[in-house]
Amino acid sequence: MSPLGILRRHRVAALLGAALIISPAVVSLAQNAGNGGLSNVVATTQTPVAGITAPNGSFAPTVAATKPAVVTVTTVMKGQPEAMSEGSPDGSPFGGNSPFDDYFRQFFGDQRMPGPKTPPQQQQSPRAEALGSGFIVSADGTIVTNNHVVDGASSIKVTLDDGTELPAKLVGHDAKNDLAVLKIKAGKSLPTVKWGDSDKLMTGDQVLAIGNPFGIGTTVTAGIVSARGRDLHSGPFDDFIQIDAPINHGNSGGPLVDVSGNVVGINTAIYSPNGGSVGVGFAIPSDQAQKVVAKLMKGGDIEYGYLGVEIQPVTPDVASAIGLDHPAGALVSQVNDGSPAAKAGVETGDVITSFAGQDVKDPKDLSRAVADVAPGARKTLDVWRKGKAMRISVDVGRNSDDVKTASTGDSSAPGTEQGSRAPAIGLGLMDITPDIRQQMNLADNERGAVVATVNPDKAAATAGIQPGDIIVAVNQAPVKNARQVTQAIAQAGKSGRKSVLLLVEREGSQIYVAVPFANG
Repeated sequence: MSPLGILRRHRVAALLGAALIISPAVVSLAQNAGNGGLSNVVATTQTPVAGITAPNGSFAPTVAATKPAVVTVTTVMKGQPEAMSEGSPDGSPFGGNSPFDDYFRQFFGDQRMPGPKTPPQQQQSPRAEALGSGFIVSADGTIVTNNHVVDGASSIKVTLDDGTELPAKLVGHDAKNDLAVLKIKAGKSLPTVKWGDSDKLMTGDQVLAIGNPFGIGTTVTAGIVSARGRDLHSGPFDDFIQIDAPINHGNSGGPLVDVSGNVVGINTAIYSPNGGSVGVGFAIPSDQAQKVVAKLMKGGDIEYGYLGVEIQPVTPDVASAIGLDHPAGALVSQVNDGSPAAKAGVETGDVITSFAGQDVKDPKDLSRAVADVAPGARKTLDVWRKGKAMRISVDVGRNSDDVKTASTGDSSAPGTEQGSRAPAIGLGLMDITPDIRQQMNLADNERGAVVATVNPDKAAATAGIQPGDIIVAVNQAPVKNARQVTQAIAQAGKSGRKSVLLLVEREGSQIYVAVPFANG
């Protein structure tokens, strides 16, 4: 069963993988369609988009100028027994190392995708072809597509708009941005498309999506920009353009063009309850893609900068608790040991407000800015620490798949402050006694107060504090026991602030939680 067929059985958010075709007897969907099999390929119908009109009554001139530069990308995947008949070794339809695998597993779990039974003799040397799309950006045969279209391929073939089939070489690829650059030798100058300015796109602007859905042939659909800045949680660079132009499996890597025929995005993903287009598609902005493509054209992979901090948003309550005049920046909830941030002196509780001279509005801004810096570069951080602004210099490190870019004292005597209350926010606290330390498997140097109870009608519960949490700091000041937590919360209330900022440790991770006094 194809990924499309599987997705029809689940009401899920599905990403736009390349259309998969299983062999040994590989037959393209386009061939099936020509033999009367189209009804088997396309089981969903598209609802026409209301109100889409070309400026001059027709999109034909735009299509005529751009369609010749759109290509079909066919990849033969590296054979692995059994796994290839299901799309990839882990059952994902996007290839084994797609940045969207985790998103796929969120809805399907770790089980393999069900597929057709394969005779034993065919399981010994399975073969699968995947169909995607791409577009030519240089007359010498440079092609842009999605990384997940070509990831894990043993060979790549490109079919031009005139039907010419040519072998392609993978020049460079980047999984984090889901982009790849291919090169073909056609022996002639090829038609190209020009990059557009995606930053000028506005919600409501008309766009065209071009690609090869289901392998039936190059197809053009029209729609509008539905939203900007969508985050699919697939990587640090998520800034997708949401569109309602119908796109489906096989459209991956095809261009999203404006009415002037300039590429403003690369079609990459869909949200679908039935496996077909329902008018919720996503494209990588051209301004983001163009920079990455320029690097990939030089060959190889891209190295990303690494800071080594866990960060979270600065909410209005957090801003109030730490004395910031407006909620902006990235709040550091944890600094990784030995990381560039730790060596530079970044501390838990710092709010990073700018990086390398660029304002940081939210954690995503910081992640992107750090990742874009070449490892080894020395940059400045502006931070807000305990009511004061300061500047720190940091030597940016090298990121890898196993690190994230930018996500003390004596205890009191046993029983002291047991059951003490922080009535303003609804917490019951306990000291970390030897028994509690053993029961909770805490380190010998663990300090703070254990949350014993949370009043469901008070502000702490609303903010997300849970029994078993350990409060290790209040308003960025470390606390050793329950008494100090209670006193610090009371002091914060007396200071006139609208909320108190708690640093909470939960299951080995730390996170800041702002608890407003107004709901106490």
